[in-house]
Amino acid sequence: VQLQASGGGLVQAGGSLRLSCTASGRTFSSYAMGWFRQAPGKEREFVAGINWSGGSRSYIDSVKGRFTVSRDNVKNTAYLQMSSLKPEDTAVYYCAQSSKLEPGVRQDEYDYWGQGTLVTVSS
Repeated sequence: VQLQASGGGLVQAGGSLRLSCTASGRTFSSYAMGWFRQAPGKEREFVAGINWSGGSRSYIDSVKGRFTVSRDNVKNTAYLQMSSLKPEDTAVYYCAQSSKLEPGVRQDEYDYWGQGTLVTVSS
């Protein structure tokens, strides 16, 4: 399985970015997808997750109302739409594919990881 993340970059506070994660190697629609991030000097944390069908989504409190996770099972791609970005959102963002139908918040629930894409939000 390979996950290819893209879409990171430099954006001003208040701006938007959309991250994409394209998967290959196993049936994409059978597994939940998650987005994690790791800020400088901090541990990697769960940001958002979406279940196998797209019918259930979860977020950490700090991004609720600003980030939207989605997926296209035809394109084998998951997305993270980020709006109203803040400097504290600066991090390397990783997509991950779960071993389950529903997304969890623990990293050990995810089998495969993308390479990470850097998001930098300037103030």
